[in-house]
Amino acid sequence: MNVTLAVKQYISKMIENSGPGMKVLLMDKETTSIVSVVYTQSEILQKEVYLFERIDSQNRDNMKHLKAICFLRPTKENVENLIQELRRPKYSVYFIYFSNVISKSEIKALAEADEQEVVAEVQEFYGDFIAVNPHLFSLNLSGVARGRSWEPTLLPRTTQGLTSVLLALKKCPMIRYQLSSDMAKRLGESVKQIITKEYELFDFRKTEVPPLLLILDRSDDAITPLLNQWTYQAMVHELLGLNNNRIDLSRVPGISKDLKEVVLSAENDEFYANNLYLNFGEIGTNIKNLMEDFQKKKPKEQQKLESISDMKAFVDNYPQFKKMSGTVSKHVTVVGELSRLVSERQLMEVSELEQELACQNDHSSASQNVRRLLQNPRVSEMDAVRLVMLYALRYERHSSSILPGLMEELNRKGVSEKHCRMVTSMVEYGGKRVRGSDLVNPQDAVAITKQFFKGLKGVENVYTQHAPLLQETLDQLIKGRLKDSHFPYLGPSSLRDRPQDIIVFVIGGATYEEALAIYNLNRTVPGVRIVLGGTTIHNTKRSESSTTPRDLFASVFHRSSQEYFCSV
Repeated sequence: MNVTLAVKQYISKMIENSGPGMKVLLMDKETTSIVSVVYTQSEILQKEVYLFERIDSQNRDNMKHLKAICFLRPTKENVENLIQELRRPKYSVYFIYFSNVISKSEIKALAEADEQEVVAEVQEFYGDFIAVNPHLFSLNLSGVARGRSWEPTLLPRTTQGLTSVLLALKKCPMIRYQLSSDMAKRLGESVKQIITKEYELFDFRKTEVPPLLLILDRSDDAITPLLNQWTYQAMVHELLGLNNNRIDLSRVPGISKDLKEVVLSAENDEFYANNLYLNFGEIGTNIKNLMEDFQKKKPKEQQKLESISDMKAFVDNYPQFKKMSGTVSKHVTVVGELSRLVSERQLMEVSELEQELACQNDHSSASQNVRRLLQNPRVSEMDAVRLVMLYALRYERHSSSILPGLMEELNRKGVSEKHCRMVTSMVEYGGKRVRGSDLVNPQDAVAITKQFFKGLKGVENVYTQHAPLLQETLDQLIKGRLKDSHFPYLGPSSLRDRPQDIIVFVIGGATYEEALAIYNLNRTVPGVRIVLGGTTIHNTKRSESSTTPRDLFASVFHRSSQEYFCSV
């Protein structure tokens, strides 16, 4: 199961179906993102696609020498734009592909608009999602909830995206859902309804063990998205923000013009693909080794590379080196900025305490350490709020809780009232009263093994004790121990054998830490293939936009782009 390959094959098939000759690719806002994540512009240019246009653009020229490949979501707006396009066609012939199921009435309306008979083909190609990694997809949706119920317009959109993934992977699954979440049950029922209605589309070759769709709710594990990450992809998204594989580096001090926006794609960047899941220290070492390989070609210009700052200076001083490897200069810049932010925000110390809060059960130590870091002027406002959130989730019912005192510390630090209220909102969203699973297992601190990663000079050891709840859930599922009472099946049937193909979907968003857990399970558990998806991919960078108090958490996770969490 590979969602990236599925989308790439759909796009290749579209272009192939149109035959030889010059082409224009006509898309909408969402399908532009879907295509750009799996294909570079230069790759598509090699397939004779020389122009990329938006269907809603009013300023397109007539180009009758071009064939048009239309890849659009089946929305009313897109259908209406396409009707207007066909009434006054700008291109010689149209090959129309919708990313999901389109109604017969809309097909009829398009046929009636095609008076000049320029439409050669209309098909459904089910690429209605963002293929982030081969085993990770996102729907790029935020604000999917009103309280603990679906935002009415976004349940159908989420259903479309999820059924599109099933169709792309050619899976007709059994469905399990998180019992504590009404949203999970409603989504499962909505997906099941589409499978029943479009039974011919889902008539795939039967396998000995049916595939399984597991629908979860982010509220069951509110801790994972609050933790700093130390593997490359996750760290980039956490500190810099990945938006459809693009990073905005325009605010980096002294950044050169050609590096103000860079693309990180495992499909087209070998270094990134090889280092995606490695920790920060290892990445620094690998860049150092790569640069030293280049240096060997310049024996008269020996130069030691002892730290990230040395590497940045090396790149800046050798323009010919930049020309030889834009990839290396890009990654040196990215890693250099990550290193600067880690130092500036004291993230090693912050992260160590986050791990203690998430994994250990020593209230006295946690209380002292949280208070100490809140009093550190170099700890940012949002990092301080995040630590108090983690404390509140971990020790919300502890008899000696110092949460009121920590809230006073936030006030003394000058944290805004809006951000202080988010601590209470977090507990309301993902606290013990709401969770269906035992997120926090009391353990003796001595039983926790601290894992150290060593790497490049200037990059200190980091802790990565935490494992997301999803990892334990899937471990139980694979072993046949996941309780039906907590994760019931939708319908009378149930799996008797160990599942082989598992699609996990998290309402409220998945994380790159969870994606890493899926990657490792796929590598280490023979015969099991897992794909993870979510309404979005989280990080904990603060959004610049503001909300009213009522919106503050409708929830933090479900209102991600408006409030505390930014999305992929």
